[in-house]
Amino acid sequence: MHTHDAQQHDEPDNALVSRLLSRRRVLVLSGAAGAVVLGGAGTAAGRNAANGSTLDSVKAAASASSACMSLTTEQMEGPYYIDYELFRSDVIEDRTGIPLLLVLRAVDSATCKPIRNSAVEIWHCDASGVYSGYTQNGNGGGGGTPPGPMPSGPPPTDAPTAPPGGPGGAGGGHATPTDNLTWLRGIQMTDHQGFVVFRTVFPGWYAGRAVHIHTKVHTGGSRTSDGYTGGRTCHTGQFYFTEDSVKATANSVPYSANTMTRMTLDQDSIYPGTGTQGGLLELLYDTHHIERGVIGYITMAVDPNATNDGAGAPGGPLPTVSPSPSAS
Repeated sequence: MHTHDAQQHDEPDNALVSRLLSRRRVLVLSGAAGAVVLGGAGTAAGRNAANGSTLDSVKAAASASSACMSLTTEQMEGPYYIDYELFRSDVIEDRTGIPLLLVLRAVDSATCKPIRNSAVEIWHCDASGVYSGYTQNGNGGGGGTPPGPMPSGPPPTDAPTAPPGGPGGAGGGHATPTDNLTWLRGIQMTDHQGFVVFRTVFPGWYAGRAVHIHTKVHTGGSRTSDGYTGGRTCHTGQFYFTEDSVKATANSVPYSANTMTRMTLDQDSIYPGTGTQGGLLELLYDTHHIERGVIGYITMAVDPNATNDGAGAPGGPLPTVSPSPSAS
């Protein structure tokens, strides 16, 4: 995996999420069914306790999932992967959107035991449907980019090249980056229970795809001063959101400014339609006030000894790469 010297160490969590959470009531889980209740937290200590309790409850639900008995579906990498190895739990940077706490667990599909001290990576578009690294591509309809600092000068000279195998070798070919921005991309090492937790924002949509998040699980290597070294990519997948949750975001800023025609989950040719096994997230949010935040969690059952880099993976016909991100 490619590594940049400036990105070798943990980056501090961006203060944006902390500010968002401090202005909103804390999500609290109650009951085995995982119903979500919004309750006030009058003090910082109370908020921290509630956050810890919520996360513990979500992890317990993910641990109890029977999904580990079914091998999670391999899916295409898409054209917009960049192996920056940004070790961090908060990937938001300057992006705006509905707070999303993403709780991911990796387990061995044969034993259901947690996969410890391995790396889980995510990347996804922002609320406007634009990927960092590809802001000049817009969101598939010639649209511009959302507010935020824009790069100056030509694309980075150290931008990653196409994966081994040439165009199409990693699911539709690899697009050449147009800038060196890094928001909504990150990687973390799993804990002793196989968990990683990312603070991000609910993704938006762009032409040709339902709302989704990309992921990779790396095993057999280790984190060093040079990044994640050795091992293999044992799983390449995508996470999906229920239609109800995506529709609930449509009237919230900044999603309401996205005029791109949205593809539904049922219309998406990449989503395998198999629920949790196919990457469908379990979601917790107030159905009347989704803007207060969402928790998404899932257990990924993978073969830690396999190599699945997203080349030729199931999930429908592989799209061709065009100047606009019509598929990823």
